[in-house]
Amino acid sequence: MTRRIRFNAFDMNCVAHQSPGLWRHPEDQSHRYKELSYWTELAALLEKGRFDGLFIADVLGTYDVYGGTDVAALRQGAQIPVADPLLLVSAMAAVTRHLGFGITTGTGFEHPYPFARRLSTLDHLTGGRVGWNVVTGYLPSAARNFGADDQLDHDDRYDQADEYLEVLYKLWEGSWEDDAVVRDAAAGVYVDPGKVHHIGHSGRHFTVPGIHLSEPSPQRTPVIYQAGASPRGVRFAAENAEAIFVAAPSKRVLAQTVSKIRDALEAAGRDRYAARVYALSTIVTAETDDAARHKHEEYLSYASIEGGLVFMSGWMGIDLSRYDLDDPIGQVESNAIQSAVAAFQEFDDDGREWTVRDIGRWAGIGGIGPVFVGSGETVADRLQEWVADTDVDGFNLAYAVTPGTFEDIVRHVVPVLTERGAYPQEYVPGTLRNALFEAGDRLPPEHRGARYRLRGPGSTVLPEEVARPSAVLADT
Repeated sequence: MTRRIRFNAFDMNCVAHQSPGLWRHPEDQSHRYKELSYWTELAALLEKGRFDGLFIADVLGTYDVYGGTDVAALRQGAQIPVADPLLLVSAMAAVTRHLGFGITTGTGFEHPYPFARRLSTLDHLTGGRVGWNVVTGYLPSAARNFGADDQLDHDDRYDQADEYLEVLYKLWEGSWEDDAVVRDAAAGVYVDPGKVHHIGHSGRHFTVPGIHLSEPSPQRTPVIYQAGASPRGVRFAAENAEAIFVAAPSKRVLAQTVSKIRDALEAAGRDRYAARVYALSTIVTAETDDAARHKHEEYLSYASIEGGLVFMSGWMGIDLSRYDLDDPIGQVESNAIQSAVAAFQEFDDDGREWTVRDIGRWAGIGGIGPVFVGSGETVADRLQEWVADTDVDGFNLAYAVTPGTFEDIVRHVVPVLTERGAYPQEYVPGTLRNALFEAGDRLPPEHRGARYRLRGPGSTVLPEEVARPSAVLADT
């Protein structure tokens, strides 16, 4: 049986996103990120290509690890300037019927009470096509601008995120009964007060005693996305996520990562396939393999090595400006970066030792995921091979230039996969959750958030046994 391949588009409300320097390419339109028409045109294109959704990244800080300042990030347009992702969704929803929208926001920089209302509002306005990418934050510059010296320790950030989601689940799942809005004109009653419940939350980080401000939206809880790669992040994802994004530069690393995620889902009491796993990648395609290779070489000529090093420094917490571009990677004192580069080198056949320059060049197009180059048939072959060998569900597709990269995928790759039976011919109707799993609009019973549902008329918001996250999230 041919395995289905799923696509998400990966973008950000900024210039160039994960391809620093490509904003200089004459066909790139990422500078139009400030124009609503850029986003509505992109949404319509992605829906034409039957993408699951558009995943919009975000950061609330600058990449200032490289050189210890934000100068290089500003010079390269490395995710700065950057605008808010949530404000884009309503306009894109108005020009589409099926496309989902995954929005990134951090748990450390906004109180969950107003955030719950913002997401419910978007879920109403989109007819249930909203997902939330939960991030805990990683840039020290973001923490400083919110009045802290630095981010919380890694695991402490996830502990706070646990409670953040607890509050949201209580508000979304346990405050309003489904039939609370009665609109009884004869009796003069719009909402039955007996069917709306105070959540009474008092925790270490948040105190939220009251009711949710919004009536239940189509999904109640938006689809939960997550991209944590650490052991703590994987445990968090296993308890909460319904779509998980991973970044792995090789098939071997990706297969190991996907297997760990599937095992963690089972450990959390869920099915191994209860979350869709998407791997970061970039596709450069054209009518023929030669044309695609020529296009890739042209893109590389615009890519910024400095911009790539700005990103890599921020992602790994290492100031790569301290090294000469031609220094062998063995001189970079970091186990993290050496293990990453070891995975990158799996794409090289010559066994050469990588330099700092090579790291920046690698990150110049699409970040740290693989770049698939070739005709539609060649790329389709590679994608199907990766799915078969890694058990991944699909791909989170970054761009080299926008919207050209996505136009090429829709023109050259989607028809080939569709003809092979590996890509859907039409959308599954309904909410984003139903489109992903074909199992209804609401959270499944085994999901953590479902435990916070009301247990009957007049019940309190949740029973004592689920007042805190389950043991699977505790550090071991």
